[in-house]
Amino acid sequence: MQMQIKNFDDLELAKKVGLTELYPDKPKILVGMATCGLAAGAQRVYDLLHKKAQQAHWDGVVEKTGCIGFCYKEPLVDAVFPGNPRITYETVTPEIAESLWMEMAAGKIPENHVMARLDVDDMILDGGPRKFYKGKLTGFLAKTPRYEELDFIKLQRHIAMRNCGFIDPDNLLHYVARGGYFPLYTALTAMSPEEVINAVTTAGLRGRGGGGFPTGVKWASCRKAKGWPKYVLCNADEGDPGAYMDRSLIEGDPHAILEGMLIGAYAIGSNEGYIYVRAEYPLAVKTLQRAILAAREAGLLGENILGSGFSFDIKLNLGGGAFVCGESTALMASIEGKPGEPRAKYVHTVDKGLRNRPSNLNNVETWANVPVIIGKGADWYREIGTEGSKGTKIFSLVGQVKNVGLVEVPMGVTIKDLVMQVGGGVPESREFKAIQIGGPSGGCIPKEHWDLPIDFDSLWEAGAIMGSGGMIVMDNSTCMVDVAKFFLDFLIDESCGKCIPCRLGLKRMREILEEFSTGKGSLADLDELESLSEAVKDGSLCALGGSAPNPVLTTLRYFRKEYEAHILEHRCPAAVCKALITYSINPETCNGCTACAAECPQDAITGEKKQPHTLDPSLCIKCGACFEVCKFGAVAVA
Repeated sequence: MQMQIKNFDDLELAKKVGLTELYPDKPKILVGMATCGLAAGAQRVYDLLHKKAQQAHWDGVVEKTGCIGFCYKEPLVDAVFPGNPRITYETVTPEIAESLWMEMAAGKIPENHVMARLDVDDMILDGGPRKFYKGKLTGFLAKTPRYEELDFIKLQRHIAMRNCGFIDPDNLLHYVARGGYFPLYTALTAMSPEEVINAVTTAGLRGRGGGGFPTGVKWASCRKAKGWPKYVLCNADEGDPGAYMDRSLIEGDPHAILEGMLIGAYAIGSNEGYIYVRAEYPLAVKTLQRAILAAREAGLLGENILGSGFSFDIKLNLGGGAFVCGESTALMASIEGKPGEPRAKYVHTVDKGLRNRPSNLNNVETWANVPVIIGKGADWYREIGTEGSKGTKIFSLVGQVKNVGLVEVPMGVTIKDLVMQVGGGVPESREFKAIQIGGPSGGCIPKEHWDLPIDFDSLWEAGAIMGSGGMIVMDNSTCMVDVAKFFLDFLIDESCGKCIPCRLGLKRMREILEEFSTGKGSLADLDELESLSEAVKDGSLCALGGSAPNPVLTTLRYFRKEYEAHILEHRCPAAVCKALITYSINPETCNGCTACAAECPQDAITGEKKQPHTLDPSLCIKCGACFEVCKFGAVAVA
């Protein structure tokens, strides 16, 4: 039965019980079970460990937890033996899990497959860090690197992600044990709505969904707006290619979002909220459903929350996967059961939003920051980041980078440090070329500008946007014309088609890029592409169309010579555009290993074993399979 939390004493009791579960006086095993872990095989690892523990009547605990960010090391397993550091084991297969289990069941701490140790659990909202052990470490534990010594972690600071990887997201008491819902109690019992809004404003929190609008200003406007009821909304419709920040936050710490919305609702004067989450996130949806039910059963959603007289409840709305529904007015139309189409912005949603009533919309990450601001204080929060961009930002670091994962860094960290230190750089034999920031509506920043600090204003000046936090690293094998085509293809498919600039302008831009990639374009077309991009940017109805030309404009701004090579030289410098490249085999370096011939789907490569091979260009479909399998550099592409 769910514990009832109706007052401060109940919160303290819930915290006490939660702490005994978070830090039991018996061994504990945690398995990362977010989507990234499950995709890597974590379910089989968890099932094995859980079954073994049950069969052995083991005096320990096997739990699920969320993503701590090391997606490239999944599946992750953590072991906590009282009096010792928390040890993380990487890339754990069922076979490895079985060997780990045998040692753990015998009371030993396994020494193989160790990634790092965690000495201190820095509990963001709860009175200071907790050290896992006392005394001095010896043996392999002393030699195991600490979390904060890892290049992937050194620059990071987890605030929104504070509980991810530490708690069972389905256990409300775990959240309370780490300080959860205490900020809500503070807001409801010791602060007026205006004081809450002032704290968020003073902290300098800006919307993490892409626009970067000051959160406190938006809240104040919604509170002052006339009309009832007022709605508090959470945008979890994360649709950017390569982005999974919001999904991971929900899967790892759903109550942080719920608590943030509760605090916001109190400040604004709302009794009803919605979380709009895409149905393609099945684990996130189920996690939210369970969290909402648990909070409702505990009395933290519903009537007279924490005995304050404040009432608020949250409904879940599943989106069909339309990228345009990430736009505020399209999202609200979708909740109303209408087609997800944006409307003109001369009427603000804080005045007339959902059902034509005052509505406040923030994204998942924004809401997750709110309890920290109330719990730690606005002054504490604003010390992090830059002058115009306070706090931290979560990014999904993907693409041509070694350490693919979820990272949370203070605003102001440079692109270079994020890619080279946190990300570990691009694969060997490749060179960093650009980074695409801000999703399909973001921009491509080249290596010449990789000392650029990552904050709202700096990215805007460079022609990009923060976006929700998608970050795709590109190396010298990437064609920027092809990149622009890719994002336009996505945006054309996702456009609602309501306004002409977006509906027709993007298609014409795509046609011009296709001409470039086939060697048929002209410099006049290049001028048309640039002017058309500006027209679409200025004339589109909503932010999707208004920012859609960003990938084109930034690639034109920073990689114009690459465009000109396609047009004037009929050459793709990155050897990507099929119409402009040819494959051949160098007889001087080919040793006749036959790997390329075996891989060719068209039988375009012939030759005797241990003799130089030849490639028939009339049969070659330029798939690149031969180039990928050749280990001797004999296959050339030009």
